Amino acid sequence: MRKLLIAVSLIGAHLLLASCGGGGGGGTTSTPSTGGGTTVTGWVSGVFQAASSFKSKCETVRTGVDIEGNRFTDTAGTATDEKNWLRSWTRETYLWNTEVADTDPALGGTRTAYFATLRTTAKTSSGKDKDNFHFSQSTEEYLKARNSTASASYGLKLVAYSTTVPRDYRIVYTEPGSPSAGIVPRGARIMKVNDVSLVSDGTQAGVNVLNAGLFPASAGTVTKFEFLLVDGTTKTVNLTSANVSPKAVNTTSVITRGSSKVGYILFNTFSPYASETEIVTAMRDMQTAGVSDLVLDLRYNGGGLLAVASELSYMIAGNTRTTGRTFEKLQFNAAAGTRNPVTGEANNPVPFYTTALGFSLTAGTTLPTLNLSRVYILATDSTCSASEAVINGLRGVGVEVVLIGSKTCGKPYGFYPQDNCGETFYTIQFQGVNDVGFGDYADGFVPLNTTETTGVKLPGCQAADDLSRDLGNSSERLLSTALSYRDTLSCPVVATSEIQKVTLAVQSSSASATGASGIELAPLNHIMDVNRDMTLPGRM
Repeated sequence: MRKLLIAVSLIGAHLLLASCGGGGGGGTTSTPSTGGGTTVTGWVSGVFQAASSFKSKCETVRTGVDIEGNRFTDTAGTATDEKNWLRSWTRETYLWNTEVADTDPALGGTRTAYFATLRTTAKTSSGKDKDNFHFSQSTEEYLKARNSTASASYGLKLVAYSTTVPRDYRIVYTEPGSPSAGIVPRGARIMKVNDVSLVSDGTQAGVNVLNAGLFPASAGTVTKFEFLLVDGTTKTVNLTSANVSPKAVNTTSVITRGSSKVGYILFNTFSPYASETEIVTAMRDMQTAGVSDLVLDLRYNGGGLLAVASELSYMIAGNTRTTGRTFEKLQFNAAAGTRNPVTGEANNPVPFYTTALGFSLTAGTTLPTLNLSRVYILATDSTCSASEAVINGLRGVGVEVVLIGSKTCGKPYGFYPQDNCGETFYTIQFQGVNDVGFGDYADGFVPLNTTETTGVKLPGCQAADDLSRDLGNSSERLLSTALSYRDTLSCPVVATSEIQKVTLAVQSSSASATGASGIELAPLNHIMDVNRDMTLPGRM
């Protein structure tokens, strides 16, 4: 069963229990509106005006500045103007722009509903959607997330084995320094929230209690939780919500193996600007400790800032392997030619950045390097996008990537988040390829000893996520498998024989993904949990 990750500590992401129930030239004919916007009065299939002619013409005009100090450029327009911008923007920048059905923006429906139609419906060789990363969210929430703005939460990160009755939500880690840190153990299953069963309650009244408890509106909210622990005992605690900023680097350690030192870093996201400082600090500590090997734990890392992924890859590989080499080359739609259709600039490759870029560390700061020829990466199907770019970018310059865990999500694609009228849209605009021109991993990377028939196979071992032990514990299954492979260059028997048993044990109490109740907990990942972001410091 594919696991759906959600973060209770996600900034601005409300995970609600819901009841069931190409460029310029030509275009649509239009006339100016009284507010200075453009009112579309006609539509011709396949004929497009430049997206710039509709940009920032808004049904609701914002005034003032955003949280980063950028002044809004909105002018008065209409809902159809906003949808016409989406139509033209998609035509100009979407990677698979010729695979999008062209429909009349004036036919009704919201801008987000229209945006949902502006994507390809093609499938990969494994049968999954080629584009299952098509999202939008309010620009205010996006800016809060990328700036690590604190929000009310308990600091819990969950994995959902069943989102419908009987629901099964378990803690995979807690945020350092958060209300749940040191109190709620890894692997604990949420049974009740304020005495209402998260597992089985199907009433609207119960749904309301669960929402209010799980997703507090403000700091200081006291919520009673009942957990079932991995040893079979129960634990009831009252947690008081606080304003929590998620940590990109959650845990680090240095493990002694004989006369050698192995570094371990649990790196959970590239997305907030703070991730630059946190990963550079962790790598500097590894360098100071004199580690000769690195286990990089990306099992829950769905992506974020591609530039930070480049910085991390440089710090692993070092100067000799990366000088004059490309971390990632961007391939846009065929109409783009040699230019980037988003920025209008020449399509220059993303280098291996050797100094900090200024997201949260002083620009120009020299980055530490480990100069490794091999790295061990712990992965699951939640390892996505910018995390996969690290795997692919390192392989492109000859660093051996040993993959421990399971198949990654399969997203060699990325985007430039684009605000228009208060909504930020994420439309896939490029495929990333490494220094040797490879980027065809839409069905993910997978350990060599798997029985999977799709995906790019890498050296390494299949192993199940181990909720019974803390992350960073050398006995935890993924980490212990990586250490064993390092010592023997072969997969331990337990890494394969235990997979089915562990999976069944974890899922045994969630027999169905579709419960009898018509009310379900619908997870909503933050956009940066599953994507690459091309944002650079100082750019919207």
